[in-house]
Amino acid sequence: MITKFIFRVRRVSTVFLFTGLTLTGAGFINPASAQRGQMAPQKLDPIVEKIVQEAKGNSQLEQLAFELLDVVGPRLVGTPGMTKANEWALKTFQNWGIEARNQQFGEWHGWERGISHIDMTHPRAKSLAGTQLAWSPTTKGKAVEAEVIALPDIKDSISFRQWLPQVKGKYVMISMPQPTGRPDANWKEFGTPESIEKMQKNRDSLNRAWNARIRATGLQTNSIPSVLEEAGAVGILTSYWSMEFGANKIFGARSHKVPSLDISLEDYGMLYRLAEKGYAPKIKVETSSKHLGNVPSFNTIAEIKGSQFPDEYIILSAHLDSWEGGSGATDNGTGTIAMMEVARVLKKVLPNPKRSILIGLWGSEEQGLNGSRSFVLDNPGIIEKTQAVFNLDNGTGRVANINGSGFVHAYDFMGRWLAAVPREVTKDIKTDFPGSPGGGGSDHASFVAAGVPGFMLSSLSWGYFNNTWHTNLDTYDKLVFDDLISNVILTAVLTYKASEEPELVNREKRILPNGPDGKPADWPAIRQPRRSGVGY
Repeated sequence: MITKFIFRVRRVSTVFLFTGLTLTGAGFINPASAQRGQMAPQKLDPIVEKIVQEAKGNSQLEQLAFELLDVVGPRLVGTPGMTKANEWALKTFQNWGIEARNQQFGEWHGWERGISHIDMTHPRAKSLAGTQLAWSPTTKGKAVEAEVIALPDIKDSISFRQWLPQVKGKYVMISMPQPTGRPDANWKEFGTPESIEKMQKNRDSLNRAWNARIRATGLQTNSIPSVLEEAGAVGILTSYWSMEFGANKIFGARSHKVPSLDISLEDYGMLYRLAEKGYAPKIKVETSSKHLGNVPSFNTIAEIKGSQFPDEYIILSAHLDSWEGGSGATDNGTGTIAMMEVARVLKKVLPNPKRSILIGLWGSEEQGLNGSRSFVLDNPGIIEKTQAVFNLDNGTGRVANINGSGFVHAYDFMGRWLAAVPREVTKDIKTDFPGSPGGGGSDHASFVAAGVPGFMLSSLSWGYFNNTWHTNLDTYDKLVFDDLISNVILTAVLTYKASEEPELVNREKRILPNGPDGKPADWPAIRQPRRSGVGY
């Protein structure tokens, strides 16, 4: 999931009436049975029964997760890991008898992580928990030892420029040290009201003071690393705590000559206190990352050809790329392996669907939906005749919310398709129809902007945003396979029913609520992808 435009949508159970039955949330209820407090037995379509049997009895999710997350690993755009992921997905589809190709949409500056060794050497010896940020410059395999200093509390930009010569030959800390390493939930469970209030006031005060310190430099936060390296700093130290024990978010470096490192909350706080109290801590850093020049960027596209309407499509959407702090397990390894498993299941139980089923594993989602935006622009014929897009991209949990993305008739066709899904899968799903179009939080938005009914199948959190989203803890062990099997069944049935519709669905868009100017808001526009890493 991209470094986010996070959209809050109204999530409600929606009631629909048609053919004498009521669809509450996502399951048919017979009115007479409802009056007696009973739900009518659900008779499943024979194809749906086969989908359930294959998804539950022959699941390949654990093997797929192992191969993608443990063997391939993280999949940052421009890295060998991303190339390996494209090649792995291509081979896996082909082994299942599904046609697949890697479709280039651009290029990115290539980078290979290598190792990161970070040790404190003074006032005592200690190995530190930390890693390079993505695309960080390297120490070229040499160990560089130097003192650590912190960004000072200065009066204004003139004072900052006067201080700058002091960074020469030093590592500079530019993140605020956290006053507590305990998550808020831990404080609420064990802290007294007085200590919680004291902690929160202290943290708020420190945040305000640190923000004022940054503003006083006269620079934007992202510009500070390049200024420090030009002044002679040998490295940049940051710590982006994710508000959970042991979790830091790992993004991209903003330096161009010297290493940028993220240090754990605990070790960063220790270094900061030592520096502030005059102990002049020193660290030794060795990194061996490599810059590889420009390398091509690909989407992996697989297709099960339709038998009756081969030029009409249902698209299974998930981004294959990830950030590099962990192994990209819940963002978005889960979406990737679930959509691949849906394709495998449907190839086995529905080898000749009426419409073509296209699986899009997108590249460079994390830098702005670049893979899916490129696909929309590069494949107008497919976009014109796409029935629906189903997108998975927010964690390992079972799907809990479906928004209609602003399509007026979504309540009708999505209601029909959802009604065919086993009730054990849909019983807790909340729907919001017609809903509203998202502006860019995940890849379905690329299609919605082009007028294609695209739906984010939103998952239960399982602590997603603080624990795993873009953090060093986003690893295989966080996956909940029972929930993923549920998502495979849901998506496979929706895809099957969308394929079997007699015609393409109605794409009519709702009139959006009024904006600040009192006029209806505009439908999101198609946006140009970033097809190279230049300037990122």
